Amino acid sequence: MQSPTTTTLAEGLRLPTNGLDYAILAIYFAVVLGIGFAARRSVKTSLDFFLSGRSLPAWVTGLAFVAANLGATEILGMAATGAQYGVAVVHWYWIGAIPAMVFLGLVMMPFYYRSKVRSVPEFLLQRFDKSAHLLSSALFAFAAILIAGVNLYALSIVVEALLGWPQWVAIVVAGLFVLAYITIGGLSSAIYNEVLQFFVILAALIPICVIGLKKVGGWDGLTGSIEKQHGENFMTAWGGTGIGDANPLGANWLTIILGLGFVLSFGYWTTNFAEVQRALSAKNLSAAQRTPLIAAFPKIFIVFLVMIPGLVAAVLVPKIGTPGSDLTYNDAIPYLMQELLPNGVLGIAVTGLLAAFMAGMAANVSSFNTVFTYDIWAKYVVKDREDGYYLNFGRLITAIGVLASIGTAFIASSFSNIMGYLQTLFSFFNVPMFVVFIIGMFWKRASMKSGVWGLVAGTGAAMVNYFWIYKQGVIDIPTDQGANFVSAIVGFVAGAVVMVVVTLFTAPKPEAELAGLVYGTASPGLEDEGTEEGDDAWYRKPALLGWGAIVLAAACYLPYSL
Repeated sequence: MQSPTTTTLAEGLRLPTNGLDYAILAIYFAVVLGIGFAARRSVKTSLDFFLSGRSLPAWVTGLAFVAANLGATEILGMAATGAQYGVAVVHWYWIGAIPAMVFLGLVMMPFYYRSKVRSVPEFLLQRFDKSAHLLSSALFAFAAILIAGVNLYALSIVVEALLGWPQWVAIVVAGLFVLAYITIGGLSSAIYNEVLQFFVILAALIPICVIGLKKVGGWDGLTGSIEKQHGENFMTAWGGTGIGDANPLGANWLTIILGLGFVLSFGYWTTNFAEVQRALSAKNLSAAQRTPLIAAFPKIFIVFLVMIPGLVAAVLVPKIGTPGSDLTYNDAIPYLMQELLPNGVLGIAVTGLLAAFMAGMAANVSSFNTVFTYDIWAKYVVKDREDGYYLNFGRLITAIGVLASIGTAFIASSFSNIMGYLQTLFSFFNVPMFVVFIIGMFWKRASMKSGVWGLVAGTGAAMVNYFWIYKQGVIDIPTDQGANFVSAIVGFVAGAVVMVVVTLFTAPKPEAELAGLVYGTASPGLEDEGTEEGDDAWYRKPALLGWGAIVLAAACYLPYSL
């Protein structure tokens, strides 16, 4: 059984940055703040601050949707996963993302958008009761701060390793910068900055991939070196995943499909408000549905930009992440930047990484302030105040959330692979919420009290599996990632069973109150805000976009399934 070790950054990772690199960085920061001030003019109500007034076009919300996830998970975390587990990293994209994003767009967004909810937990209030709503709000707010801290910690790795700043300085400076542009311009500022950050991130990752492949002799050279060092299964997606077989990931095909492909994936992409919030800010239902579907297309190919650097680092530093190396898996990207990139390109790469981490942090902070303001403060603490009060409180709680994220950033430092830490958080918080959503959305009989007990059982069971059964060695699970998949399955099953049992002994919600909240029921008084009148272009049809994304992802998967 592998256990996380304390991350110690390699002292030798220092880059010869010059004035050109710092000039590129300064220009980017100036543009980001400029976008924040420009967005401030449109913030007149709390809905403008928290959901951009539900006014944004689909292409903007679609790019923001994928950029919001392009934080520590994608850059350092997935490159670290590639260095540690090999080509199996594709599972997190073509199994662990695309199907769930399509499901969100085609099936769940109509429920979210037509119900006019301002957050994911608010949907649980309408479907179940206040106890489910309050618990889900508290769990999500807590998880959002922890995940924002991951992005801050990931940023500090890069800044400390490459620029020589102390870790705490990097964390504080980045946190305050994100606080500035979110507080000034609200969600609109975050979203438009995420669109900019999406292209800056691509500009950072593409040179690392191209120059890295050239360094190891192209794809053939990379494949030959990896197979010689780690075996054939390191370069295949499904190699060694038979039940009882050994593989780098430490998980068999069943836990990959059920744990990652269904429970973790659907739990994250369909109920994580940091993502769903981008779709809820779209101007109509059609744009809201297309938001995750538009995001699915770049998501298909981003895997190559994070997987290849991890594989290249595994070749150049054969013992990376092991006790015999000064480098942890999280150091894969910083190491390649130090070794491969010249000045100028280096400035773009550093800027791109900073953009990625700020995008991830901003997504979680902006979703945290919405949930805390609408679902906790306005519902249970200070009720029925004028809209301006909640707008000002939203700015205040944003500052508190950033300060809390600075604190939780140091928790992430105890994990040598931050992707493992994130997956652990998802199994604890997102999976239980997903099981409550999916049962409540498709089973009219699910009682009002079953929601809160499903959340308690799912979260509790996932934690027991991870901290006791896995960590204490009750059952031997080879890797942290394998344990996360199992925890997700256990949490889902426990939550579902408890919901069914509680439903048998408690009263269901009156059927008249379920209209528009359960599959097969109509939303009273709300017309379908679908395709814009007079425009039946294919790219405005969510079903075609969804099937196109799935077919393209399946086609990409073929070379890695052999």
